[in-house]
Amino acid sequence: MTQEKVSPLRERMMEDMRIRGMGDKSQKAHIRALKDFSAFLGRSPDTAEPDDLRAYQLHMANTGVTPST
Repeated sequence: MTQEKVSPLRERMMEDMRIRGMGDKSQKAHIRALKDFSAFLGRSPDTAEPDDLRAYQLHMANTGVTPST
């Protein structure tokens, strides 16, 4: 079995989700959303600025993604 190396940022996110009592499906959805945001951003999400978040939200709205997503 191959073990995936987890970045400190992702490990922190997973710990925070466990602290908040999120279920497996919710955790996977959040991780998927963060991967999508990172791909949009082209860099680590911890470097995002408020304008980057706004641009991503606008991108999502323009592509028909619902606000709850």
